[in-house]
Amino acid sequence: MNNHFYIVNIEAAIFKEDRWLMAERSAMEEHAAGTLAMVGGKIEDVEIMNHVLEETLKREIEEEVGVTVHDEMQYIKSSAFVTEDGKPVIDIVFLCRHKEGVPAALDPKELSAVEWLSYEEIEAHENIQSWTKESLKIAEQMRLSRQENIT
Repeated sequence: MNNHFYIVNIEAAIFKEDRWLMAERSAMEEHAAGTLAMVGGKIEDVEIMNHVLEETLKREIEEEVGVTVHDEMQYIKSSAFVTEDGKPVIDIVFLCRHKEGVPAALDPKELSAVEWLSYEEIEAHENIQSWTKESLKIAEQMRLSRQENIT
């Protein structure tokens, strides 16, 4: 039996009204450098913690782009893949609603730019990975469903 240790990565599909917060990954990044992506990061150095995915994601969002999201997060999807250098990854995506702050690319080693885009702009964007588009398609459907339930 093989013992695998996975990198656990979490991502946030952050919306504000009808726009999505997207980040351009730095050219210095190992994985998917220079592409449009959601904000997120790896779970690191956790011993005992409740809500580890949600708390890590909130911390990553604040560190990377300087905004906060509401505590209520909805699971979107999970997937597994292997990086270009052979590391197995479990990726988990959450739907998050922007709470406060003006987003900025705070660490140029990680992100080169951030911007609010409509779902249509994201769909038409040429420099975005298919899995990111897939996650955002589900997120957009969830956002629209939430909106219908409120009205």
